[in-house]
Amino acid sequence: MNSKRIINIKDTLVSVVVINGQDYFCITDIARFKDEERTDYIIQNWLRNRNTIEFLGIWEKLNNPDFKPIEFDGFRKQAGLNSFILTAKRWIEKTSAIGLISKSGRYGGTFAHKDIAFEFASWISVEFKLYLIKEFQRLKEEERSRLKLEWSLQRTLAKINYRIHTDAIKDNLVPSCLTKQQISTVYANEADILNVALFGKTALEWRELNSEKEGNLRDNASLEQLVVLTNLESINALLIRQGLPQGERLVKLNEVAISQMKSLLCSKTLKKLK
Repeated sequence: MNSKRIINIKDTLVSVVVINGQDYFCITDIARFKDEERTDYIIQNWLRNRNTIEFLGIWEKLNNPDFKPIEFDGFRKQAGLNSFILTAKRWIEKTSAIGLISKSGRYGGTFAHKDIAFEFASWISVEFKLYLIKEFQRLKEEERSRLKLEWSLQRTLAKINYRIHTDAIKDNLVPSCLTKQQISTVYANEADILNVALFGKTALEWRELNSEKEGNLRDNASLEQLVVLTNLESINALLIRQGLPQGERLVKLNEVAISQMKSLLCSKTLKKLK
């Protein structure tokens, strides 16, 4: 589990974590809204309900290719009987469910995918569910705004850093007495060196493949790509000043791009921004 966040719903603190790219709520925390001392009993009571079993089974069939329908049918037949008892851990172990996650220890509890957590919250209190959805939506909007700000900042940094790149081109690659059009061609060619090294295509090639999109190749780049692009501009400026031919620089820049993208895609810090 990673990227843990806490939201306050009617004075009840509820943990939200990201697991395999999906939001999971701690329904143990949600159960505290009803009874702080008997959260496990409340969850078990919810799980033994036939409607709950039906809902969980349908959700798993839609989202989990490894779900075991035979074991699910066994639980469904028993649901509602006075003797029927079901825990989250047993449900997970018997059916290979992924919608619920049981974690032991001091910071443990039962976590549920947001779809299931909202269903549980509705069973606890319709009012609580509505507040939970509203607060979750606020949280996601806040995260989107922060990511957008980070992207805009990185895009601006890339543009500013590009000045270093163009200065190196001007000082080392642009002969005197060229026309403005010829000079522009040199700059464009060098910009495409970065594009090919990072994106695998020139600006024109990208435009031909993405004619329906607004902006250019770099306007549609990911945050990770913009970070690497900023680094490549500085590195290429240095390689130009060192006098390396364009072909050699492209190879080196591509190696750097691959290495840095691998590192950034595994970065927990960047994942928290998303």
